[in-house]
Amino acid sequence: MYQDLEQLKQHFPLLDYLRRSHWKARRAGTSAEFVGLCPFHRETQPSFYVNACKNLFYCHGCGRGGDLIRFVELAQSLSFRQSVAYLQQQIPVSDLGTALNESAAFYQLQLHRHPEAVDYLRQRGLHDPTLLEELGIGYAPGGNLRRHLAAHGYPLDLLLAQGLINQRGRDAFCRRVIFPCRQHGQIVNLYGRSIGAAFPHRFLPRPKGGLFAWESVSQFSTVILVEGLFDLAVLWQAGFRNATCAFGTHLTPAQFDQLAHPPGRCVYLVLDEDDNQAGQQAARQLAHRLENARLVAHIVSLPPGHDPNSYFLAGATAAAFAARLHEAHRP
Repeated sequence: MYQDLEQLKQHFPLLDYLRRSHWKARRAGTSAEFVGLCPFHRETQPSFYVNACKNLFYCHGCGRGGDLIRFVELAQSLSFRQSVAYLQQQIPVSDLGTALNESAAFYQLQLHRHPEAVDYLRQRGLHDPTLLEELGIGYAPGGNLRRHLAAHGYPLDLLLAQGLINQRGRDAFCRRVIFPCRQHGQIVNLYGRSIGAAFPHRFLPRPKGGLFAWESVSQFSTVILVEGLFDLAVLWQAGFRNATCAFGTHLTPAQFDQLAHPPGRCVYLVLDEDDNQAGQQAARQLAHRLENARLVAHIVSLPPGHDPNSYFLAGATAAAFAARLHEAHRP
C-alpha cells in the first residue's frame, strides 16, 4: 500500500498539480521552494510554500501542510481514501485506456497457450470459440505482464497506480481467466476469475463501469439481469443475447439508471438461488425498485442452489431456461 501511494504521488508532482489548478507562485529562497497565496484562506501576502523536491506544502498563515493527498483532502473536502481514488481517476484516460487495451490483448493471446485455462472454461460450460473471441476472454498466467508492458514503454508508476502491478512489483492477476469490462467502447476495468485456490474474484481498483455489454444489450426492450460474468457468458452462448451483468446483486446508481431508461423496459431478474436466501431477497428488493421506476420486473426462479451457469452445466437447455422465463413472477 505504501509503495502504491508513493508511486501515485510521483505521478503527480505537487508543484505541477498546483500549477494546473491555476496556483501562481514565485521562487523563494532555494531553487526548490516556491511561494504563493494560500488556497485555503484569504491573504494578501503569500505564505503558502511548496518544496518541489520533497513534494510537500506548508502555509505559515493557516498552519495547514502535508503532501499531495493531504492537499486534495483539504481542497476537495474528501477523506483519505476518496482522495486517493480521486487522484487515480486523474491519470490521463489515454494512458490508462491504452494500458488496459494492451493488457487485455496480451491476456487474450495467452489463453490458448495455456491448456489449464481452456480446460477451466470448458468446465464452466464455455466452449464456443467465437463467443470467447467476442467477449475478449483471456488468461493471466502471472509473471509476464509487467515485462510485456514495460517493453511497450508503459511507466511503472502507471501500472502501480492502476493496480495492474501490486506493491511487490508482481502482476496483480495470476492464474486467472480475464474478462475485459467496457464502457462506451473503451475498456475501463478487468475482471479476473481464479482457476486455483486464490480468492475467486478480482477487479482492478477502479470503477467497474456500467452494466456489462450495455451498448449491445440496451437495444432490447426485454433484458435479463444476472449476477456474474459466467452466468452472462453461458446465456449468450445459449442465444440469450439480451442478458447483462451487474457484477453482484447490488446495482450502482449508474447501473440502475441504465436499466431505468427508457421507462417501460421489461427486466427479468435471474439471481443466484442461495441457500441463505440472499439472492432471492436481493431480487425482490431490486424488483420493487424497478417497478417504482416504471419498469416491468419479473423474478425468475431456478432450482435450489443454482445460478444460470450451474443450471446449464447441470444439463439445462435453452428451451428449459426459456420456460423458466415464461414462469417468472411479478414482485
